[in-house]
Amino acid sequence: MSQAKTRTIFSEAPVNVKLLLIGNSSVGKSSLIRRFSDEQFLPEDKASATVGIDFIVHKIEVNNRKVKLIIWDTAGMERFRAVTSACYRGVQGIVLVYDITDRETFDALPQWYSELEKYVSIPVVKILVGNKVDKEFSRQVSTSQGAEFAERMGSLFIEASAKTAVGVSQMFTDIVGRILDTPELWDSVSDTAPDVSRDGSTNGNFSPIRVLGTVAVLSMVARAAICAC
Repeated sequence: MSQAKTRTIFSEAPVNVKLLLIGNSSVGKSSLIRRFSDEQFLPEDKASATVGIDFIVHKIEVNNRKVKLIIWDTAGMERFRAVTSACYRGVQGIVLVYDITDRETFDALPQWYSELEKYVSIPVVKILVGNKVDKEFSRQVSTSQGAEFAERMGSLFIEASAKTAVGVSQMFTDIVGRILDTPELWDSVSDTAPDVSRDGSTNGNFSPIRVLGTVAVLSMVARAAICAC
């Protein structure tokens, strides 16, 4: 097979990208994922907090590249931190979320960044997301404060609303685009999976896969999702 033909085949194969969402409980991590993957939003009185770990597999196209996103959603509660730490392995992008109407979630960011540095041994792409901009009247963290903190931490920054969808697609395309601009994050391991969904088709978006369970079980399911989706 010619080198040119080989390049063509690999350019059409999806890049596997693993993202991890972290942040305090109730900042809206699950709601952001649901809005992005399902275009749905559950009111706060109907939404339940993530228990343990949840993840979806979702396909998008960024910069003319097919990307298979494996998005891990973590519980922000302290008792689940040990479980969350196992999910940092192999991650290429970190989405750190706070609630602009809750100053405490913003003040907790240094602790989350410290945890990130503890468990991630290679440079990854990070984006800081100030969620719930639909509640501007209740804002406790200014846009400039969020942007300044993100700059100090070397992170991308955006404000968003899972309720209105403002900024949601952009936050994911921004971080994935930066990952694609950093080939060492995905070149050797991610650009190899066939573009085939679970039912064997090669077109259309992947249906989200949501699984709750132990880290060991989730790791096996995630590996299967990467290979078989």
